[in-house]
Amino acid sequence: MNMVEKVTEQIKDIIREAIQTCIEKGEFNNIGEMPEVIVEVPREKAHGDFATNVAMTMTKQLKKDPRSIARAIVHRADYEGTYVKGIEIAGPGFINFRLNNLWLYKTVEIIHNETENYGKVDIGKGQKVMVEFVSANPTGPMHMGNARGAALGDSLAAVLKAAGYDVTREFYINDAGNQIDRFGKSLEARYLQLLGQDVEFPEDGYQGQDITDHMQELVKKEGDKYLIMSPEDRQEVFIRYALKRNLDKIKKDLADFGVNFDVWFSEQSLYDSGEIMETIDYLKEKGFTYEQEDAIWFEASRFGVEKDEVLVRSNRIPTYFAGDIAYHRNKFITRGYDRVINIWGADHHGHVARMKGAVAALGCDPDKLDIIIMQLVRLLRNGEVARMSKRRGQAITLSDLIEEVGKDAARFFFNLRAADTHLDFDLDLAVEKSSENPVFYVQYAHARICSILSQIEQQGISIPSIDSINLTLLREEAEVDLMRKLAEFPEEITRAAETIEPTRIARYVLDVASQFHAFYNSCRVLVEDESLMMARLALITASRIVIKNALDLLGISAPEKM
Repeated sequence: MNMVEKVTEQIKDIIREAIQTCIEKGEFNNIGEMPEVIVEVPREKAHGDFATNVAMTMTKQLKKDPRSIARAIVHRADYEGTYVKGIEIAGPGFINFRLNNLWLYKTVEIIHNETENYGKVDIGKGQKVMVEFVSANPTGPMHMGNARGAALGDSLAAVLKAAGYDVTREFYINDAGNQIDRFGKSLEARYLQLLGQDVEFPEDGYQGQDITDHMQELVKKEGDKYLIMSPEDRQEVFIRYALKRNLDKIKKDLADFGVNFDVWFSEQSLYDSGEIMETIDYLKEKGFTYEQEDAIWFEASRFGVEKDEVLVRSNRIPTYFAGDIAYHRNKFITRGYDRVINIWGADHHGHVARMKGAVAALGCDPDKLDIIIMQLVRLLRNGEVARMSKRRGQAITLSDLIEEVGKDAARFFFNLRAADTHLDFDLDLAVEKSSENPVFYVQYAHARICSILSQIEQQGISIPSIDSINLTLLREEAEVDLMRKLAEFPEEITRAAETIEPTRIARYVLDVASQFHAFYNSCRVLVEDESLMMARLALITASRIVIKNALDLLGISAPEKM
C-alpha cells in the first residue's frame, strides 16, 4: 500500500469538497470545471507535510486574489477523521497541510505486513515491456560503457517489474554485418601469422589481445588443419569459434555482475528468417522508400529527420539500419510488446530520431519506443584518469572492474548518476570502508540494524507482532523523519518507473540510510522502557526491510555483517 498516495488523495478530496461547498454557498461563481488539485511535498519542512497551489490556479476563473481564494477554501475545509491535523495559508496563496503521525505509524505496520513486497505498485497493469540493454559488440570484451548500461538496464527492469509491468530483459547480439566480416578477417590473419605465414593484418581489423588468444588456442587444439580451406570457409569457422567463446565470456561476466537476460536475440536470425527483406518490402509497399544510385532509401525526412537513410546499398546488401528496423518490427509486431526501452551509448545519439521515424513508418506509436542515451564513464585512480588494467596493462573491462571494486560497489556507483550525465567513477572511493563511500554507508546501515536485532535475539528478547506494539511512542523528530522517509518508497518506485530513471532508487536508499544513522545517533534503541524499545525495534526492522528491498532493485546485496 502507498500511504503517500492515500494521504495525497485524502487531501485532494478535502480541497475538492471545500471548493464545492464554496460554490454552493455562492462564494465561488463562474468556476466552470473543477480545477485540477496538485498536492506536493514542500521543499522546506517548516511549510508543512504537503501543500497545494490550487488557489493560485483559480485566480483567472474567479477574478480574485489567490490568498482570498485560499482563505475561503481553508474556511470550508472539513478534515475531521482524516490524517490532517491543521491547514495554513502561506506566501501568495499556498495551502499547507500538517498531518498527525497516524499515517506514519500505519506505514510501519504496512512494511511489517508486506515485508519483501513493500514498495511494489501496479501502475504497469501487466503491460509487456522489453528493456534492451548492453548489446555489446561480441567481437571483444565488454568495456565501461557496457558495464554502466548493464547496471542501469538491469535496475530499470527490476523497477518496472516492481511497478507492475511484465518485463523482458533482452540482449541484441550484433553477429552480422561489416564488423563480423572484419572479425573473421582479423582472426584469419592472426591464425596465418601464428603458423609462420607472412600476411598483412587488415588495416581496419580488431587488434585486441583476445584475437591472438583465440587463435593460439585453436592452433594448439587443431594445428594447421584449416590451411587447406578457402579464405571464406576458414573465416566462417573462425567466426563461429570465436563468437561462441566471446559470448560465453560476456554471459559469465554479466552473471558475475548480477545481470541475467531472458532473451539473447541474434541479428543474424533476422537475415536467416527473411525478416529484413520482409520489412524492406513492407516499407516499399507503404511508399516510404525510393531508389537512387542503385540503392534503396528510407524517407526519414518525412518524419522530421534531417536526411534520408540508405536501407539497401548499391551492392544489394542491407544496411545496419535496415536490420535495426526489422528488429524493432519484430519487437512491436511479431512479439507484441506494448513498450520498448533501448539503452544506447552516446555515439548512437543521432540514431534516435530516425529510429522513431522508422517505428512510425511501421504503423507503431513512436512514443512507445523510449531510447535512453548513456554518457561516457571516466575511471579515476589516485585522482587521475585510469585507462589501463593494473594486472594486464590493457583497457579496463567489466571483469577487471568487478575484480577490483566488487559487483555491489560498481552497480551502486553506476546507478548514482542519471544515464544522460557523464560519470566519474572513483575506484579508490569504491573500496573505501567509510561513510564517504555511498554503497558502504547504505550496507553498513543494514548490517547495523541486523546487529541490533541479533543482540536482542541473543538476550532472549522476543519482539511481539506489530499489532501489539504501541507505535504512538515514536514521537522524536528523528523517528518521525525516518518513518516519513520509509513512507516514500512506493512513491519512489512509481516515479522511477514513470521517468524510467532507476537512479532515483539509489538516491532514495542513500537518504534512508542517512535518516537511519541520524535516528541511531539521537535515539537509543535498547532502552529500559520496554514499550518504547519495542516501538523502536519495530521501526528499525521496517528500515531494514526497506533498505533491503531497495538494494534488491539495484541488484546489490544487503549484508548482515560488515
